[in-house]
Amino acid sequence: MNTTLKSLMLTLAMLTAHAACADDPAVERGRYLVKIGGCNDCHTPGYAQSGGKVPEAQWLSGVPLGFNGPWGTSYASNLRLSAQNITSAEQWLAYARAPRRPPMPWFGLRDMSDADLKAIYAYLRSAGPAGSAMPAALPPGKTPTTPYIVFVPQEPAKFAASR
Repeated sequence: MNTTLKSLMLTLAMLTAHAACADDPAVERGRYLVKIGGCNDCHTPGYAQSGGKVPEAQWLSGVPLGFNGPWGTSYASNLRLSAQNITSAEQWLAYARAPRRPPMPWFGLRDMSDADLKAIYAYLRSAGPAGSAMPAALPPGKTPTTPYIVFVPQEPAKFAASR
């Protein structure tokens, strides 16, 4: 079988699986949770800046903007790729609840119900892979080569003196 035919068959299989999943109530619940939970704010390029006016096909594909602080530098990962590499809902539960570096509010995921986290997983799996991997986190003291935000509160001298 030639490469073009293999590619076409794989694309058709993925589209069929995506269409079947789109009617799943868990997928719809996951879409809703992703949207209201603020996941897109950091994990979707341009989402916050556009007031949420980013096509769904681009959701959760990661942003190569670093958040730099005492922990080093962290990046909003490509959740679409991450979910494709996690092969079971149980693995997803462990992944989603694992502590993360700031500014990721991982404790919100830790406290979510299994059903809600599994719905997010169902949504991510149904959305399919998109985009590319984001930069790996950097340790403290290492300067990022990507754009980054210094995520350290600044304390004016007047405020510090009043303590």
